[in-house]
Order: sequence, then C-alpha cells, then structure tokens
Amino acid sequence: MAKTKLRICIAGLGRMGKRHATNFHELTARANVVAASTPDSEERKWGQDNLEGVTIYADYDEMLEKEDLEAVVIASITAVHAEQAIKAIKKGLHVLCEKPLSIDLDVAQSVLDAYEESLQTHPNQKVMCGFSRRFDASYREAHERIARGEFGLPVVFRSQTADLIDTSGFFVDYAKTSGGIFLDCSIHDIDLILWFLGEDTSIKSLQSVGVCAVHSGLQENNDRDNALATLEFEGGKIAALYCTRMMAAGQEDITELICERGSVQVNFQPRKNHVEIHDAAGARRLLPQHYYERFREAFITEAAEFTECCLENTAPPISLRSSVRAVAVGQALQRSLISGEKIFFEGQTFKN
Repeated sequence: MAKTKLRICIAGLGRMGKRHATNFHELTARANVVAASTPDSEERKWGQDNLEGVTIYADYDEMLEKEDLEAVVIASITAVHAEQAIKAIKKGLHVLCEKPLSIDLDVAQSVLDAYEESLQTHPNQKVMCGFSRRFDASYREAHERIARGEFGLPVVFRSQTADLIDTSGFFVDYAKTSGGIFLDCSIHDIDLILWFLGEDTSIKSLQSVGVCAVHSGLQENNDRDNALATLEFEGGKIAALYCTRMMAAGQEDITELICERGSVQVNFQPRKNHVEIHDAAGARRLLPQHYYERFREAFITEAAEFTECCLENTAPPISLRSSVRAVAVGQALQRSLISGEKIFFEGQTFKN
C-alpha cells in the first residue's frame, strides 16, 4: 500500500521559504512538514508563530541529523542551494530545490553527479529543481497543444520576465550573489525554451546586451536592469528573451511560440484578475505586483506533484539534467552580456 504522507522539512524561511512552508504545511494534503531550518532569528520566530507542530532549527545539518525525514524542500539563499541539496541527496532524501541549482555550472553539475551516484543506492530517489511556470495551467495548455502538433513544429520562441520596479535597493544588494539578470530573472524563460523546444536541442550561438537604466549600482556587479538575448538552434529555430527590473505597472511575464501553422501566446494581456476600471481617466486593469501573485497556483501545484511523485515513485515533473543545462545557458548569456561578444556552442562547451 502506498504511503499516505511524506515527511518533509523546509530549508530556509525567507520570502520564498515562507511560501513553500505554507503551501506544503497547509495546502498539500499528502505532505507532513515536520521541521524547518534557518539561521535567521526573525525567520525562526515566524516559523514558530506560523507553522504549528513544526520543529524549527537554526542549523540545517542538525535538522537533517535529528529528524526522521523523507524529503527536503530547499528555499535558502542561492549560494547554499547546491551544498544543501548534495547533503540531502547523500542521505537518500528526496529533494525539491528552488531555482537555480547554482550560479556556477560546475557546482550545478556536482548536484547532478551526486544524484546520479545516489541512484545506485537509492533507485527511487527524486530530485528536481523548482521552475514554477511548468506548473502553471496556461503554460501547460500551451505545451500540451504544441506537443500534440496542432500548429506544426515551433520555429520562433520569444519570452520575457518583467519585474515591478524596486525602489528599496533590494535588487542592487541582491545582485552581489544572484549571478546576474539572466541567471535570476531569465532562468525561467531559459527553462521554458528547454521545455518547449526540447532539453537536448542543440544551441549554435547566443548573444546578449543590456543597460542600467534606473539601478546604476548594478553596474558594479556586472549586472543590468534591462537585457535582451538572441539564441540560435540547430534545425532552424531561434529564441528571443527580454528581462527587466523596472516595470512601472507590475509583473509582466509573457511567452509566444510561433509555429509552422499558427502561434500560441501566454499572458500577452497581463492582468491581476478580470476587473476593469472605466472612469474619467480612461479604461484600465490592474497587474500582478510580483511573480508570486501571478504564479501562486503554480507553486501549489508544484508542491502537490513533487509530493505525489515521491510517494508514488513516478518520474519527477522536471529532469535535473535540464535544470543544469538551464544554468549553462544562463551563465553563457551573462558572459556575453559582460563581454559584448557572441558565444558559439560546440557540443556542450562554449567558445568565443
């Protein structure tokens, strides 16, 4: 008989960790959150106040050692994603890690290597990186219809991640460890490329450019607040990406697949809900103010499906190999952004 509950812990109770903790603790029927860890005292206080029955630790390693766990959800800062994932993998635990696995390709690859080695001992272990758009109902419908061949083969992929402008200085400080705008903002769009065009699709070349329009401090960390990229694939396919951190109205994440016999658009008229205001100033609709407001339901679906695949021993919804390749592409785009050079692929390597 299949197990009814999966014993899970949460690593990190920052902004994203709180959301994962709430989703798994309150909204995922087959998950049992037994512990959480964070080195931040204020975050531990939040956990004690909001996660009833959950043991809160200051130290991740202590949590892994003391608790009887089956799975770990890693929502810590990006700098420790890989380290924490590998520790859990070596214990034979299932792992859901927030994106990206790392901002360094070699480090991301080390997670995949650890997982593949662990599978020799723990063949039913599940490890995946959380890319929320794959769990969004609209993106899933678009993918299913294209996969069925309704519009012929996709030829042009274009996508954007457009974040609400930040006036607090958060993005400038965050850029010190984020890996840059392509590994932070555009990593979702890169993952969508691999999902829609195939994770084994061969890239011939890529190039990116960017500017600092409102966050001049990003320049010190080789980052930008606006960037564009083009990617060329073997087989006659191309992609265009846009990412920005200065949208005035709110979150505007859109994607289009142009196929041989038609096109599919996702969220080309962004909206918070179906309310439209008509007054003396004109007609308008509100937009989501941040990514979680737009993709909240996708994160809930992600939690449920990760739990389900662990309990039922089915394939994870996203392959870890694809998530490592997303880091490779994001890192190459960031390199092109800084150098101004076009980068050519040879197999799985890059050359200028």
